[in-house]
Amino acid sequence: MSAKGIPVSRWFDGVIEDPAQIEQPNPIQGMVFWGHAPNSQTRLPDMKRALEQLDTLVVVDPYPTMTAVMQDRSDGVYLLPAATQFETYGSVTASNRSIQWREKVVEPLFEARPDHDVMYLLARKFGFAEKMFKNIGVEDDAPIVEDITHEINRGMWTIGYTGQSPERLRKHMANQKTFDRTTLQAVGGPCDGDYYGMPWPAWGTPEMGHPGTPILYDTSKPVAEGGLCFRARFGVEREGENLLAEGSHPVGSEIEDGYPEFTMAMLSKLGWDKDLSAQERSIIEGIGGNDIGKVNWKTDLSGGI
Repeated sequence: MSAKGIPVSRWFDGVIEDPAQIEQPNPIQGMVFWGHAPNSQTRLPDMKRALEQLDTLVVVDPYPTMTAVMQDRSDGVYLLPAATQFETYGSVTASNRSIQWREKVVEPLFEARPDHDVMYLLARKFGFAEKMFKNIGVEDDAPIVEDITHEINRGMWTIGYTGQSPERLRKHMANQKTFDRTTLQAVGGPCDGDYYGMPWPAWGTPEMGHPGTPILYDTSKPVAEGGLCFRARFGVEREGENLLAEGSHPVGSEIEDGYPEFTMAMLSKLGWDKDLSAQERSIIEGIGGNDIGKVNWKTDLSGGI
């Protein structure tokens, strides 16, 4: 997975190019197109030749796409019918970073299966389903969607896709009438103060109750209330010159000279580690081992940092 590869727009060169010109052991022999058709890509004649040269071609889509028909082959092509959004349920993310929880309208037609079902069945066939779904329950060959969302919540700390649990999302959907259409903020009701769909970043764990961040840069309110400043993920100085955004900070912030990468060492230096709960400290110590100072906000699964 860490080896250098070929851009997706040139995948077919990995099939038809002279093997001596490719920095990989063998030419590409199998290809899976999952919810993706090649219409917008260039060099279609070369792509057609590559599609015909593959040993195996798999298309996962609700409809037979251009991928399924542009090649002239009579075998080795597998069409796996994927369910549409009406035939499954779960979370979807909009372009404004808000997340909705959608419910199934109808059962999948004919042999169609939701994407996550197809992923599980393929993983089981290839022998790595136990590892891939170790934190996800499976019932009747179907991974539990709520568990998948919880797994996403546990892993996406860098963008704050962590506070939007299925339970919180369902509460938003059930109380849509309480959200202001302009500000997206709920006024009254069970979701009071939340922004609709908790647009990421919604920092911390779901239990921390972050309301979501409707505007990515907004220093007019605290981060805990949906504001956000610029946070550096690079060196904080160069040749003695401070690279941080001095004088730009959210209202009420105790740090007023820019935000460097936050680590446990910095938290301790500021004296804020005393605010950690016993459970948060235990998780941080489990991650950091003998050097908990290096644990930072992106690797702290407790959300405390």
